[in-house]
Amino acid sequence: MTPPRLRVFPAISRNRDPQKYIGELMRVAEFADRNGFEGILLFEGNDVFVEPWAMAQHIMAATTRSSPLIAVNPVYMHPFTAAKFVSSLAQLHGRKVYLNMITGTAVSDLQGLGDDQSHADRYIRLGEFVGLMRQLLASPRPVNFAGRFYRARHLQLRPRLPPELMPEFLIAGQSEAAQRVAKETGCIKMQMLPPDLDRGLDAPGMNFGIFAREGREEARQAAKLRFRDNPDDRELLVLTMENTDSVWKRHLYAGQSGELGDNGYWLLPFLTFQADCPYLVGSYQEIGAKLKDFAAKGLTTIMLDMVADETEMQHVCKALAASGMF
Repeated sequence: MTPPRLRVFPAISRNRDPQKYIGELMRVAEFADRNGFEGILLFEGNDVFVEPWAMAQHIMAATTRSSPLIAVNPVYMHPFTAAKFVSSLAQLHGRKVYLNMITGTAVSDLQGLGDDQSHADRYIRLGEFVGLMRQLLASPRPVNFAGRFYRARHLQLRPRLPPELMPEFLIAGQSEAAQRVAKETGCIKMQMLPPDLDRGLDAPGMNFGIFAREGREEARQAAKLRFRDNPDDRELLVLTMENTDSVWKRHLYAGQSGELGDNGYWLLPFLTFQADCPYLVGSYQEIGAKLKDFAAKGLTTIMLDMVADETEMQHVCKALAASGMF
């Protein structure tokens, strides 16, 4: 019997330099393609330098097996448009993609776009988006759909997508509305790495970063050199927190501790606006053992924050390999 395998989607640590953005994404995407990662996470939002669908095409043209995880927010497109992109990439490259379904962006961006839906209503819209998109991709006949936010009458996508190229949908929200929609639509539910590492794991997907070295103390010292505490960076996060209604961001922010825990949990990269998630810091064997424990509790999918240089990515690969599940 083939042992279970973790699907890992790397994402580059927060990048504020448009001159380096594409190069870093391609460096991680090509590394991921060579080293058995499933694909690469591509963000969406007003402040993202390259539209994720365009970046996905660029990556798939330059790789041999990558299946990008593309963020999709209904505020930016219709379900038919998203389905058309999925179909087009499948025809061009013969590969599936994964879709990270989101509702969040900065409150000021939503206002600028004229979207005044409540947090709860944005998730109702997201559920309808997933439902209509799935029907369009799978149905051999024209689709009729009557929802609160979307309506379709005899709408058909050609050609029909082969079953093996159907996308998988993920939902990363932590609110009750997000979890309800994930359950109703059968999307893969994501969560943030919990501080205690051992309790609170109730989703098949998890979002965190890895910082690893051969030994525990070496990893901790190197992590503190890479992600330095800085009052200016902390102030950047404070400003973004004033401009978001994201439940998971507020939940992380409420913790506030930037101390590196004995168990390897570290929130400082998030608190200093250098990453969008907590980090797990430790030796290859420590992190490998934790990943194996997570998988035993149902973890199948990881959104993995990564520093986009070759040395750090190699360290991450060694930690993943130590789990025996990658």
